[in-house]
Amino acid sequence: SFPGGRRDPADRDAVATALRETQEELGHRVPVPSVWGQLRTLPDRQGQRVAPVVANLGSLEDVTLTPNPDEVEEVFTLPLDHLLREENQGYTHFRTAGRYAYTLPVFLNGPHRIWGLTAIITELTLELLAPGRY
Repeated sequence: SFPGGRRDPADRDAVATALRETQEELGHRVPVPSVWGQLRTLPDRQGQRVAPVVANLGSLEDVTLTPNPDEVEEVFTLPLDHLLREENQGYTHFRTAGRYAYTLPVFLNGPHRIWGLTAIITELTLELLAPGRY
């Protein structure tokens, strides 16, 4: 999943929350000018609203991450080209009470399967970054 968490009283908005959570979870300070914007809010499974924030971190070779072991088990990245390849894209169909209920995107990468809210946010981001290709 992406860095994230509840808004603190000191956070002035969703962007401030996202930047603080990224610092806390990954040990990386993202400067405000790197923020491209906020995607539409989405509900999580508990009905809470999630406000995804998109930022440009620059070249990943120049980024040093220091994950908080109490919050982060593993960090991995995927190139845009990988996410755009059809063989790495899929869908999961969910059933409720024995009937079709809904479909969500899934992105594949070896042992990693990106699904749920993270896949939805990834899909929304791909639609913005690669219109016509995704």
